[in-house]
Amino acid sequence: MTPSVLDAATRGAGLDRLTRFLPDAGHAYAIGRNTDHGHDQPSAVSNLSRYVRYRLVTEPDIFARVLARHPDMSAQKFLTEVFWRTYWKGWLEMRPAVWSRYLAECDRQRGALLDSRAIADAEQGMTGIDGFDHWARELVETGYLHNHARMWFASIWIFTLRLPWALGADFFLRHLIDADAASNTLSWRWVAGLHSIGKTYLATTDNIARFTNGRFAPTGLAQSAVALTEPPVEAAGGLADMVSFDANQPCLLLVTHEDLTPEQLFPGKAPIRAALIAADPDLLWGRAARQFVQAAAADTASRTAAHFNCAANVSQTLDADTLILAAQAAGVRQIITPYAPVGPVADMLARIGPMLSDNGINMVQRRRSWDSRFWPHATKGYFAFKEQLPTAFKDGQLARDGA
Repeated sequence: MTPSVLDAATRGAGLDRLTRFLPDAGHAYAIGRNTDHGHDQPSAVSNLSRYVRYRLVTEPDIFARVLARHPDMSAQKFLTEVFWRTYWKGWLEMRPAVWSRYLAECDRQRGALLDSRAIADAEQGMTGIDGFDHWARELVETGYLHNHARMWFASIWIFTLRLPWALGADFFLRHLIDADAASNTLSWRWVAGLHSIGKTYLATTDNIARFTNGRFAPTGLAQSAVALTEPPVEAAGGLADMVSFDANQPCLLLVTHEDLTPEQLFPGKAPIRAALIAADPDLLWGRAARQFVQAAAADTASRTAAHFNCAANVSQTLDADTLILAAQAAGVRQIITPYAPVGPVADMLARIGPMLSDNGINMVQRRRSWDSRFWPHATKGYFAFKEQLPTAFKDGQLARDGA
């Protein structure tokens, strides 16, 4: 399917894109997914990432609809790729220090950088490397890159240009519409040989020429990719226990950009007096993501108001004062919110929680059944995690509930 920066930032638009993709989710995807034909050209990939990133379209949405259309399992390759996101989120959720390490590494690499011109040239697409320069400009202009192009770009950044990997990951975060702490950070670590220890990804001229239909054939690329090293990563910990909200106590529903389909997660009869859709630009990295989330927040407010029969307002700020005022205006002492995985929103909610408690307000997060079911299995590499995929195929209840 052809990507478009003009796609509406609504759940309806995301589901429509999924519906249009369904006929091609099987064989066509499997044989064509690696080819980057160029932006605005027909593609075998779904281009659903921006919708899935903010959970305008959820993994259960995708599994339910794809399996209904392809009950013969011909779309297994597509669903396997969708499952990567679940893996990345679960892996980082159980190792939150890796996110903290990444942020510290960004600061360290910026401070130690001796050649800022090289970074600027790479980000502006002025290195002279065929393909790489095009992808740098495409990313900035559109907020999107084909997944294979992301891998080539990261490999060239790290092993050919020998630039700091964390600053490359930061460049992606600042421009991708689907910028995500887990998927982005861990994908760059995987290319660099930090995720699967010692296993790197090397971009080659032949591979790029083949899967761009000859559009690009860069010369002078690194001929080897020696894995980067770092101190050992912490062992996987358990997921935090979820506390049930009091269904007899009126509440304020807080929706953040981490999960913009709250109507799937909370029962329609939940005692919600009001809803606040937080679209705080300071918790997003780049202009493209901010614009998308701002539009998506308006759509979410409309759906939320209709589903819960309450007032739903969009706020540009997510902080303790905003939530305290909103709770007081609604006359409630309980705030319920979809679970925020590791990243800026989770960090903000962790800071806000104690201040709410000091004002007699309890905030309760609720994690989706999908995440609780599969995240704990992200203890090793993806192929061990993928063994859980048949469970996802068979678990119709998760797909039907959409939770």
